Amino acid sequence: MFPVVMAKLLRLYSDHSKKPPMIPRQEVNMKKDVFVETSVGPTSISFYYPLAATQKKLPVYINFHGGAFIMNDKELDDPYCRYLSNQAECVVLNVGYGKAPEYPFPKAIEQGFDILQWVKGKAEDLGIDAGKVLVGGQSSGANIAAALCLYIEEKGEEQPLLQVLSCPMLDFVTPHAEKPEPGMWRSLFPKAAHFIHLCYVPEKGQAGHLLASPVRAEVSGRLASALILIAESDAFRPEAECYAEKLKAAGVNVQAALFRGCSHAFTHLGPKERAEEAWQLIAGNIKAVAEDSRNAETHPTFSFRGREV
Repeated sequence: MFPVVMAKLLRLYSDHSKKPPMIPRQEVNMKKDVFVETSVGPTSISFYYPLAATQKKLPVYINFHGGAFIMNDKELDDPYCRYLSNQAECVVLNVGYGKAPEYPFPKAIEQGFDILQWVKGKAEDLGIDAGKVLVGGQSSGANIAAALCLYIEEKGEEQPLLQVLSCPMLDFVTPHAEKPEPGMWRSLFPKAAHFIHLCYVPEKGQAGHLLASPVRAEVSGRLASALILIAESDAFRPEAECYAEKLKAAGVNVQAALFRGCSHAFTHLGPKERAEEAWQLIAGNIKAVAEDSRNAETHPTFSFRGREV
């Protein structure tokens, strides 16, 4: 009961969707809100269709918002979904996944898989190309996106064309006190992290599960190509860099971009110029990967390269 009460209080005082976005809100051709039946229950999702598109059937990018697994709603990412839809000329599917502690690990991952299967089954009606699916998210949403790709591999299903991991939280095993991060509130972070752990991975042994801590998974070269955005002063930087190298070593195509002078969740909190560059990078990669897949029977490739922004 205590985790539920505390999580609800945090949600009341941490609604970032009311803050000015880093990207101006754009008009789209259509935004459609629907509910999908999943193993977790009815799930709210939003579709964004671009103003201009050259294809009849569009790629779809599935987005998982951030919020430490316990906070925020999909509306937090409304401006960014609009931007990505228009700039990448794709449908963006924004997922209102179940938050912890009411829906602990691995509910959100299973929910994401159910939605993916539903989308593929309804692709014709939705104007979506079922062979051009991409996934991504920020912070905890990036954890869910990475875990979803691992879960898809377990199921033997076809991988997405791309996984976009922005400031990903990928390691529940290493204590937060051992993760480097500057800031005057540094001493409070381990306590907050302990509460998040209690909410999302409450059972013994769950923290080390490969779907909870993807950085500890034995990855396959069949996993989706990856775009990983890393903030210089993020406590999760080491695990993001480690996962990028692990994917690369397995033969996965990876692009890692290090954003100097930035902290965790900079895509939503700024600096504005860096955030804009990040969203441009994401949109550009989504569009390029989807376009490249038209002329290839296999997934498109791009070489791993370190990049500083």
